[in-house]
Amino acid sequence: MDRDSDVFQDALAEEKRIRAMLHSIQGIGSGKLRQLIARFGNACNAWHHLEEDPWSKEEPWLQKISQKRKVLDPSEVEARLHAQGINIVIPEENGYPALLRQLADAPPLLYYKGQLSAGKESLAIVGARKATPYGRAAAEALAKEIAEEGIIVVSGLARGIDTAAHRGALAGQGITWAVMGCGLSFMYPPENQKLAEEIMANHGVLWSEFAPETPPEPQLFPVRNRLISGMSRGVVVVEAALKSGALITVDFALEQGREVFAVPGPIFSQVSKGPNHLIRQGAKLIEGFQDICSEIPAFAEGRDSSTNKETKSIESTNNGQDKREPQISREQEKILGMLSDIPCHIDQIMLNSEIAPEQIPLVLLELQLAGRIEQLPGQLYVLAYKS
Repeated sequence: MDRDSDVFQDALAEEKRIRAMLHSIQGIGSGKLRQLIARFGNACNAWHHLEEDPWSKEEPWLQKISQKRKVLDPSEVEARLHAQGINIVIPEENGYPALLRQLADAPPLLYYKGQLSAGKESLAIVGARKATPYGRAAAEALAKEIAEEGIIVVSGLARGIDTAAHRGALAGQGITWAVMGCGLSFMYPPENQKLAEEIMANHGVLWSEFAPETPPEPQLFPVRNRLISGMSRGVVVVEAALKSGALITVDFALEQGREVFAVPGPIFSQVSKGPNHLIRQGAKLIEGFQDICSEIPAFAEGRDSSTNKETKSIESTNNGQDKREPQISREQEKILGMLSDIPCHIDQIMLNSEIAPEQIPLVLLELQLAGRIEQLPGQLYVLAYKS
């Protein structure tokens, strides 16, 4: 039995090496690799028996593979990947994202950095690169809540909403996956290098279906968007223009049979037009994780047991006594009454609060220290999100 297992593992390792080598040939992407595997049964057979098939004489790209056979070495390709800390997983392995494996156009191999997490549920959060403070706050709060439920948060490591989603998942001490629109030899955007390292350090993964040396190019990002939705039970759109990458992800999600959710936004904001349009078209309006659970039974099932435990714990801690919020001052109460989850500038607070302007910074600081409000960049304030 052990010998059979060793033989299988050796064959699997060889199959992965040859898929990576074929994929390293310019012009041989996931689609052509799928064609080869469909024709020959696996990449090993294609590599060793391609020239015996008349088909190899008909297609220029197949002739290119035949020429490369004389100079390419699968072991050298594997060594280059390992030198960069890049690993490979194929659909035949457990670590390959289970939902993605079910798709007809699932990549025949994925490159990754980080730690694989088999058997976990996942949900995507996507949105505008030029996000508003409201959008970033909403994405981060929602991702934190999702991660705290043990669900992987999937996004694209782009600026704006994607970055907020990854940060929220990390704040919730959960796992987050970043699907890249380039090869893993590149970091895009470059300012997210540290965030990428935090993702990997916290059991997350950087994914790509592109060969490692593939630079970030505009036409690649819509291609990767199908992976974001394909890996996930559903897609949440926080902010997006009517013509945007986030709505391309929604199109893929609908084709793949995934659930689509949208966080509503202010009617005067251009980046609210996308999610508000989706809601009019039938997407589920969400304000928190509970709204998602009602549409995805698998999430609700996983939540029931933990909710029951949490309720018992709260009852035990309270010991039958009513725990009350600390008393607040009249000035604090006025400012709390003005704030919501939509950011409010300090100038607006000074204008409308009827509090002496010199007092307001101190009152705001007291409320921040009490955990009642949060300050966003640009002297904007919102009510603190309570998990």
